[in-house]
Amino acid sequence: MTQRGRAGARPGGRPGGRRSRPEPEPRTPAAPRIDLTAAKARVRAVVEPVVAGAGYDLEDLTLSRAGRRHVVRVLVDTDGGISLDDVAIVSREISAALDAAEESGGDLLNGEYQLEVGSPGIDRPLTEPRHWRRNTGRLVAVNGVTGRVVSTDDTGVVLDVDGATRAIGFAELGPGKVQIEFKRMDEADFGDDEDEDDNEGEGEE
Repeated sequence: MTQRGRAGARPGGRPGGRRSRPEPEPRTPAAPRIDLTAAKARVRAVVEPVVAGAGYDLEDLTLSRAGRRHVVRVLVDTDGGISLDDVAIVSREISAALDAAEESGGDLLNGEYQLEVGSPGIDRPLTEPRHWRRNTGRLVAVNGVTGRVVSTDDTGVVLDVDGATRAIGFAELGPGKVQIEFKRMDEADFGDDEDEDDNEGEGEE
């Protein structure tokens, strides 16, 4: 005997029965609400002496929320660049300093945090004299012109713009941007020409 549902019953449901509601998915608790500006200043006061003591420059420090934790991103650099081993060492030192500050009763972030330490990328704006010094020889765009950084000193930089040198003081410089250069194919040295010539000669013999 076939049992039919009542008129108006929804397909797949029991006649006259109530539809069960799906259980709500568990939500990840959000990070505690704090004043990010004030917290960033507290974190910077701890991090900056550690970075300077390790012989590096603190280029940037940002603080943001990510779910139930905060993310602290620290960018460090130095003359000659910074290696992955250097990043790992300074990261451990920063982490230890932050933990010590928390244990001593300092209310830095009021919750969990994730620490990310790295070096600035090529897209970082050149805003400090040390940025220009570290990019000597590179092609940069600044103040509406594109030129190669020839030299730097305490007053400004010298650019080579279309074969002519141009001195610009730091007070007149806007944020510069390093330009990505691709080597021309006709100037590339593949290092295989001599081997190919030798192989051709052996084949003819």
